[in-house]
Amino acid sequence: MELIVYLAGQIHDDWRDEVAQKAKSKNLPLRFVAPQTNHDRSDNIGEEILGKQPSNLYKDDAASDINNFRTQVLMQKADIVIALFGEKYKQWNTAMDASMAIAMNKPTIIIRPESLIHPLKELSNKANVTVETVDQAMEVISYIFD
Repeated sequence: MELIVYLAGQIHDDWRDEVAQKAKSKNLPLRFVAPQTNHDRSDNIGEEILGKQPSNLYKDDAASDINNFRTQVLMQKADIVIALFGEKYKQWNTAMDASMAIAMNKPTIIIRPESLIHPLKELSNKANVTVETVDQAMEVISYIFD
């Protein structure tokens, strides 16, 4: 049985590669999907498809429509959602994706450092599991196959 895992979270480092490597090392039958990780493509997709927009407001709105469409399609196909919250970057998209996963009743794992316990308390309470590390998240998923 292969599971599809949606990896929600910031796109500025290689945490998704770390998850994939750890899953591979545990021989977990997982396939990963994610938001668009090419930041420029994500920001410009509205204009790439719809043409030049009259202002940044409309440019962002057009890109958001298409990015949200992509996220919804991929998340609906996912069996599990992992939402990683880190210390360094703003996490608005991660919070939105985690909230959407929870609203869609997707099994959701939140990864967040101890310093974010308080700001993420309501979201953590609604998620199925909250952990502090990628290793812990992989152990939770590995337990499915035990």
